[in-house]
Amino acid sequence: MTDYTSATTTNKESADMHLRNVDLNLLTVFDAVMQMQNVTRAAQVLGMSQPAVSNAVSRLKIMFNDELFVRYGRGIQPTLRAKQLFGPVRQALQLVHNELPGAGFEPEQSDRVFSLSICSPLDIKLAPKIVERIKNKTPNINVNIKSYLNSNIEHQLKYQEVEFFINYKQFDKPEFHSHPLFNDEVVLAVSNQHPRIKESVTEEMLLNEHHSIVSLEDVGSFSAAYYKNTELEDLITYEGTDLNSVLNLVSKTYSVAIAPRWLVESYSEQLNIKAISLPWEKVERPCYLIWHESTARDKGHLWMKNLLSEVCQN
Repeated sequence: MTDYTSATTTNKESADMHLRNVDLNLLTVFDAVMQMQNVTRAAQVLGMSQPAVSNAVSRLKIMFNDELFVRYGRGIQPTLRAKQLFGPVRQALQLVHNELPGAGFEPEQSDRVFSLSICSPLDIKLAPKIVERIKNKTPNINVNIKSYLNSNIEHQLKYQEVEFFINYKQFDKPEFHSHPLFNDEVVLAVSNQHPRIKESVTEEMLLNEHHSIVSLEDVGSFSAAYYKNTELEDLITYEGTDLNSVLNLVSKTYSVAIAPRWLVESYSEQLNIKAISLPWEKVERPCYLIWHESTARDKGHLWMKNLLSEVCQN
C-alpha cells in the first residue's frame, strides 16, 4: 500500500513539473492554426509574425510528439492527433477566457460576427426573421448566412468556419449537438390544373404520377427521405437543385412534389399550385439547430443559440 501511494505521488509530481515546463501560450497558437488551416492567416489573427507562429508550431510538435500539421496545397492539414486535441484544447481555452475579468459577452456592446448555414428551403423561411431580430435587438452584431450546399459542413462546424447549422437532419457523431426547433408538415404540391388530383390523394395515386424532387445527389437533399430506396424513386422525372425550381416545374406540368406546407402555400398564388395532404401517418419533418461541442463554453455562442431557438420556434 505504501509503495503504491509513493508511486502515485511521484507520478503526480512528475506530471506537475512537466506542466510547469509547458508554455501554455502555445495552445492559443494551436487553436488559431487549426481554425485557419494556414500559418500566414493564423499569424494575422494572432497579431504575430509568420516565423513566430512557425516556431510555435515546431514547439507544439515536440510537446505533443506528433507532426500535428502537414502541408496540403497552399495550406496545411491537421493530423488525426491534432483533430483529437482540437475540441479539448478549445474548450479549455474558452473556459479560461470566460473566467477572466471583463471577458464576459455583452451583446449590446459586442460587434461580433456570427456565421450561420441554413439548408434550403429553410433559409427562405428563417433568414429574414433572424436578420431582423438581430438588427432590432443588437445593432452592432452581424450574422453571415449562407444556404447549405457544402458537403464539408461537419468540418466547417468543428473548426468554427460555421458556428451554427439549421437542418432537417441530425448528425450521428456525438461531438455534434442538436436542439429541435419545430416540425414542418410535408404535403404534396400539385398544379391547380392537375387533371387527376383535386382535393385529396391516395398512396395508389402517388404511384401513378411523375415526381419532381431535389436531386438525390445533393448533400442534404430534402427529397431523399421520401424517395431514396423507396417505391417512388422509379417515378422521378425531374431532379432540381432546390425546392424553388422543383415547385416551378410542378406549376407548369402535371408533375407532383413533396414539400413543406408553408413553402407550397407561400407560392400558391404566384405559381398557381396547391398543397394536398399526404396519405401517410407521419407527415412531419423535424428541424434542428446543430453546433459542435467545442463551442459549449463560449458565452457569445450560448447567447446566439438561445436567440436562434427563440426566433425559429416562434
